Amino acid sequence: MARGKGRLLGLLAGMLALTVCLNAVQAATYRQGSTGQQVRTIQDKLKRWGYYDGEVDGVFGSGTRAAVVKFQQKNGLTADGVVGQNTLRALGMSVSGGSSGGGTGTGEHDVALLARVISAEARGEPYAGQVAVGAVILNRIEHPSFPSTLAGVVYQPGAFTCMVDGQIDQPVAESARRAAQEALNGSDPSGGAIYYFNPATATSAWIWSRPLIKTIGKHRFCS
Repeated sequence: MARGKGRLLGLLAGMLALTVCLNAVQAATYRQGSTGQQVRTIQDKLKRWGYYDGEVDGVFGSGTRAAVVKFQQKNGLTADGVVGQNTLRALGMSVSGGSSGGGTGTGEHDVALLARVISAEARGEPYAGQVAVGAVILNRIEHPSFPSTLAGVVYQPGAFTCMVDGQIDQPVAESARRAAQEALNGSDPSGGAIYYFNPATATSAWIWSRPLIKTIGKHRFCS
């Protein structure tokens, strides 16, 4: 009886371990019907890279599935519309559900840091111009010429005047907080710019040489 009971306990333990493993795999898989912050991050990344044109709302609907299929086809993955481990890695996200590498998630730290820079660099600018400044910072993350994290871009030496003149430490405008969240959600009024400058104060011949995309408020946004 003791031996039979031991086998039963061993079998139950094995089944429990298998259930835990299956749940862990399932937790890192997103498909049509899934919801939450990780789905929002997936949508945000797909939108930035031109695969998704829907709303970044954290709801994995048919539009998100179609965008995932396009991304998978482009990157040599199984085009099943399911964001599993391989697709998560290709998106630069952790298979355990966190964001890694690109730093483009929408965590509170990201929102706060981006809002601080937007407020310091674009305080008093039109709201669209504030969102555009945030978009430029995020566009740099995806560009090979810049660091691949939000903090890396923000703290890159000489990248932003506010880091030198102390404006980064000033109180953050509420509009900048909203602009930061909107930029992180995928809005880009800059048209894909990776530079911006104020022509009234810019003295660098190099920055003036950058191709103009558009002007919003006092800032010229360039490629």
